[in-house]
Amino acid sequence: MPLKKASSDTAVPVVTNNDDVLSGPLSGPSSIEWRRQRLLQIGSSAAEEDEDEVNETTSLRPAVGMRAASYGTLPRQTRDAKQKSSHRTRHALALPNLRISKGWHTNPPTPSVVSPRSLHSGSYFSTVTRRPVSAYDKPVAQEILEAEGAIKTNGIRVWYSSFTSIDWLHDAIKDSARQARLRKYKSKRGRVRKQIDRSIGWITVTLVGFFTAVIAFMIVRGEQWLFDIKEGYCTRGLWKAKRFCCPIRDDNVFTPRMPAFMPMSPEESCVEWRTWGEYFASMQGIPLEQETIEYVVYTVVAILLAVISAVLTLRLTASTSFVTRKDSGVLSSTFASGNDDQKLTDPPAGAAPRKVLYYAAGSGIPEIKTILSGFVIHGYLGGRTLFTKSVGLALSVASGLSLGKEGPFVHIASCVGNIVSRLFSKYETNEGKRRGVLSAACAAGVAVAFGAPIGGVLFSLEEVSYFFPAKVMWRSFFCAMVAAMTLRFLDPFGSGKLVLFQVTYDKDWHAYELVPFLFLGVFGGVYGAVFSKLNYRWTRDVRNATWLKRYPVVEVILVTLVTAILSFLNPYTRMGGTELVYNLFAECRSGSANTHSGLCVLDPPTQAIPVIQSIFIALIVKGALTIVTFGIKVPAGIFIPTLGVGACAGRILGILIQWAQYTYPTSPAFTMCEGDLNCVIPGLYAMVGAAATLSGVTRTTVSLAVIMFELTDTLTYAVPVMLSVLVAKTIADALEPKGIYDLVIELSQLPYLDAKHEYVWGSLQINDVTDRDVDVLRVDRENTVKSIRDQLQALVEVGSSDSGFPILRPDGEGTRMVGYIGANELEHALSIVADEPDEIVKFHTNAPHHGGPMAGSVSSLAESGVGVVGSDPYDFSCYMDQAPLTVQDNSPLELVQQLFTKLGARYVVVTDTDGHCEYLSLQQFASCRAALIEISYMTDEGVIDKKTWLAFLDELAHKSE
Repeated sequence: MPLKKASSDTAVPVVTNNDDVLSGPLSGPSSIEWRRQRLLQIGSSAAEEDEDEVNETTSLRPAVGMRAASYGTLPRQTRDAKQKSSHRTRHALALPNLRISKGWHTNPPTPSVVSPRSLHSGSYFSTVTRRPVSAYDKPVAQEILEAEGAIKTNGIRVWYSSFTSIDWLHDAIKDSARQARLRKYKSKRGRVRKQIDRSIGWITVTLVGFFTAVIAFMIVRGEQWLFDIKEGYCTRGLWKAKRFCCPIRDDNVFTPRMPAFMPMSPEESCVEWRTWGEYFASMQGIPLEQETIEYVVYTVVAILLAVISAVLTLRLTASTSFVTRKDSGVLSSTFASGNDDQKLTDPPAGAAPRKVLYYAAGSGIPEIKTILSGFVIHGYLGGRTLFTKSVGLALSVASGLSLGKEGPFVHIASCVGNIVSRLFSKYETNEGKRRGVLSAACAAGVAVAFGAPIGGVLFSLEEVSYFFPAKVMWRSFFCAMVAAMTLRFLDPFGSGKLVLFQVTYDKDWHAYELVPFLFLGVFGGVYGAVFSKLNYRWTRDVRNATWLKRYPVVEVILVTLVTAILSFLNPYTRMGGTELVYNLFAECRSGSANTHSGLCVLDPPTQAIPVIQSIFIALIVKGALTIVTFGIKVPAGIFIPTLGVGACAGRILGILIQWAQYTYPTSPAFTMCEGDLNCVIPGLYAMVGAAATLSGVTRTTVSLAVIMFELTDTLTYAVPVMLSVLVAKTIADALEPKGIYDLVIELSQLPYLDAKHEYVWGSLQINDVTDRDVDVLRVDRENTVKSIRDQLQALVEVGSSDSGFPILRPDGEGTRMVGYIGANELEHALSIVADEPDEIVKFHTNAPHHGGPMAGSVSSLAESGVGVVGSDPYDFSCYMDQAPLTVQDNSPLELVQQLFTKLGARYVVVTDTDGHCEYLSLQQFASCRAALIEISYMTDEGVIDKKTWLAFLDELAHKSE
């Protein structure tokens, strides 16, 4: 039924269908196709909706099989009408004239696809059952009872679409309102409610830490078995990895008759472990030699594992497959004519093509940094991505590719944090608070990756988190502790260690060793800068500019094939990355049977050269393969390959120093050794070199040093590690200002606002980066439903779906801003009143409903229903932000930068010195970029949103270079 204009004392009409599904303005986000159809029908008569138009299949009227997917789920398959009807459920809206079930106030599932004709007589939500998206924090009926004395707001927010920025300020005010309501209760029951609310945060991080450790345990165990299955199997149980099938050597066992050094010899035989060469050689009719069989099986299985990982990543986690009800429903220039044939996830016609991302590929840390800075990527932290990342990570690491699993653990932990936090409304309906949980989850991810809970907290603070208050720090520490304790109890390696390469040293370092430690720092800085540059150029000029872009699976096959061919012949490249790092870090103990794969050198003149040659070959192969491997479409981390390269360099230098001390024991440089031929520890050099190299690649400092302290269980080597890390970062920054994560953000076109970067503004002012050609809404004009719809579409066409409209009124000779309305809020409001295209939409500041209880930022009308229920549905004043952040047009640009970075503003309003506003926007930044050359012509005021401010900063950085 059409939605008629209501008086101020009349409730908004509620539409029902045959299934008694209730609808209204307080509902949660409907499906994208529903909103598109509603907005498309504005201005079109029912007579024009002939049967051909109803049956048309476009992105505005997609086929049933093309329905948008729910958050974190795969696209639904086509269902028949009977099955849809049986699944239609919808909770009644909490309106004053409706009866609702006590305690049941979820938002609507995604509606099924219906034609515009059915929208006139159908329900606002006619749906199949899907995972609910929150519509509001509490039932509106309960808000009515609590309205008196509640914190007021200056406008409500609806959901955040993908690839938009959150409003940190709004979310902070929203949480303040929630806390104020809790403090109003003075009774014993009220105090209990407050304590429960406080405990929810600790319960959440406890669950996050626990499940992160469990998932990490399963990934490690699965990766171990898959990695070893390339070489053979355990006769005592096919499911057992080699380290659980064969006894582990104990370094403390003294066996004097065991040779202390076995250059390039195979490991001690294990009768329970049978290689594939032995298995197939026993068969008749196979003429191949045992080593050839092992080579072929190793290569085939490695390629098979890598291909499965790539296929899962490409098929399950492409960004185009994640379409939620929270995304925008107007995306193309042909929207108004009804000839829209774009996909639901295509960018606006006037915007640059959006890069297709594969959410499970890579380490995930660059994307996590972007999300924690306030950017929304629906599905990136969902259940589907968690499953694909976990399974794909075990497969890709087991294939033997030059990559690690430690970085992706941060992404996996963030997925767990996102899923767990959505169980509680205080996080589900507040994107700002949810990012606090994600910061804690990142700390847990590093804790299970390196067995370093303190280092995990510092890594979250230093590298990934954008907003890290004291409360988040404490909860991050607790979450990391829970994750580390849980993993310790699970014991993934069967050795009582959290990570395989956790080592201890029983000797101190000497003053003369500071010089080689300094050289390792220089090597780490140079390698980090060179690696970042080469990987960036390989990705930009080869992977994304040649036929490899169209055939990512072929690239994975080729890289895996080359890796298998080069790695099989060298024992140090053939072993797993964590095993290699452990052996390089290890201290050789006198009389121990464990030679750490021949790395222990007791007679340098005869043993050092072959070991150094093998390690050097491993260094070159690992370094070269990592350049082309990092960035392929499989889950892949950069930590372990980088640690391996640095450890190889450090081990080589340590053996050389050991050789020099062995040859010249009376030299003044070695007087501190006092004749002890074992005073030099090559493993210590490997550890210092690994830290320096990782610092050069990732540019982390404090957290990396602490992680190394926790790996060695001592602070004895604090000075060597700190020296090498600082030198490496200094050298790397001088050669390449951006680390690998920042370069990945640039390649992926992610809108990350780096609060640590310092810009040189020169003489630029706010007036120098404005564009007067921006549309506004004026209260002194007749704004109809159809005209505003057209303005909204024009806004989206120029790529400004994350922006909105300034609302102006005449003020003397100029105009004064009375409010601001976002594109998402406007789309939601227009879809409700789409049946009356010629009705006048009103905006004013003294609306009786304005200033109700605080609205939810993720949902449609969270907690503001009390003010909207009895008001005119064509009065959009409730959606206005009447108190946006403002700056004067003569303000320095550094002030705008601080408003975005320190306050987390989503947009900033620019006015002149008299408070007048004359349409500024950086939304159409294509013209603004050209205007940077002739900045003297740009002189007017308006609005700067976060994404276009980022575009300006990017242009400014490129111009300065």
